[in-house]
Amino acid sequence: MSHPSRRLALPALALMAVGLLAACGGSATPSDGSTSPSTGPTIVAAFYPLAYAAEQVAGPDATIINLTPPGAEAHDLELTAQQVAQIADADLVLYIPGFQPAVDEAVEQQAGDRALNVTEAIELLPAEEHGDEHAGEEEHAALDGDPHVWLNPLNMATIGGEIAARLSSNSSIAATAEKGASDLRASMEALNAEWAAGTAACTIRDLVVSHEAFGYLAAAYGFTQMGIAGLSPEAEPSPARLAEVAKFVKDNGITTIYYETLVDPKVAQTVAAETGAATAVLDPLEGLPEGYVGDYVTVMKDNLAQVRAGQGCT
Repeated sequence: MSHPSRRLALPALALMAVGLLAACGGSATPSDGSTSPSTGPTIVAAFYPLAYAAEQVAGPDATIINLTPPGAEAHDLELTAQQVAQIADADLVLYIPGFQPAVDEAVEQQAGDRALNVTEAIELLPAEEHGDEHAGEEEHAALDGDPHVWLNPLNMATIGGEIAARLSSNSSIAATAEKGASDLRASMEALNAEWAAGTAACTIRDLVVSHEAFGYLAAAYGFTQMGIAGLSPEAEPSPARLAEVAKFVKDNGITTIYYETLVDPKVAQTVAAETGAATAVLDPLEGLPEGYVGDYVTVMKDNLAQVRAGQGCT
């Protein structure tokens, strides 16, 4: 189901509250409510993968604020007045244009040259088109390409380098950021190697997913993505699209349909029931489930295990 409110301008009340917070001495605080003093910069990240990259690069002296709370679907984010104030006060704001309209609005009005579009150094894949078959796709009309860049670990390494470059002018953290970006790159290259080896011999190369979040992962490891819905997880596929995907599943011997942790699995379950395929979780890593104790690497390794089982990899 689409959410028209996500396409509206940032509420005037929230913008007015920014001034009130500032007048009352309000300042950016971590999303967990902590007010511990920090000697480093305050970095606001639009959603989890960007917060993870910032944490790895900037280290413990930085304050990292994730605007999207655990358990929330990142596409649906609406900002509170406090979060708008956090964007206004931050030393650096990390976001992907077009992915979260509320963040775009706040960045444009509050962040100025302190905002970093983390996709600037990444070649975007085209956003796949399905005509009128996916209601809600108009919400992503402003996208220049597929925004889900973080699902290729090497893109995460690039993002880390971009964050470090922005922090290089801050003498108190420049050395930490340079080392953090280097360590993140090493970690992401190791994860990429694990994925490449683990998916080198798979009998099924078509990846049927509930929504098209996995284009970069598919391109990196030799799969072809087939999305039931398009770029927006709220998009409702038409009966014609469901029939098209079901036929594809039957014709190509697909044994597993993947659904997501933070989105209703009914669309994937509908196709699975029609075709006799199994269902399994493939996490797009737009956010972590509430109470989850792992991190980006943990989720990506879980995803690899699911893909190896579902795609007949040996």
